Amino acid sequence: MHAGTEGHPARDDEQEVTIAAEVFGLLAEPTRIRIILALQGGELSVGALAQAVAKSPTVVSQHLAKLRWGQVVRARHDGNRVFYALVDEHAAQLVTQAVYQAQHIVDEHPSHHGSRP
Repeated sequence: MHAGTEGHPARDDEQEVTIAAEVFGLLAEPTRIRIILALQGGELSVGALAQAVAKSPTVVSQHLAKLRWGQVVRARHDGNRVFYALVDEHAAQLVTQAVYQAQHIVDEHPSHHGSRP
């Protein structure tokens, strides 16, 4: 094995690249992005998520099922209620970075860079 970029070892990454493309596809939907942003603050019920993303609970549940399939969110049952949380910080970081990139497109001096000159 020879060294890759930034000191990481090079490897046969075909499977990882394919899965990464699937993750980007899974995240390439505005409601799912809003769900992930809402879950950055901690776990929420379907009803709370529906309110946060301004969609019906049925629509949110459908998106949550896809995010669960992609292992982006996990469910916790408490009686007859289900609460969702992010599995880890990685999807949230991807979404945050994508939002930052979008801010660059709509604003020459995006707010995530601090105060304006």
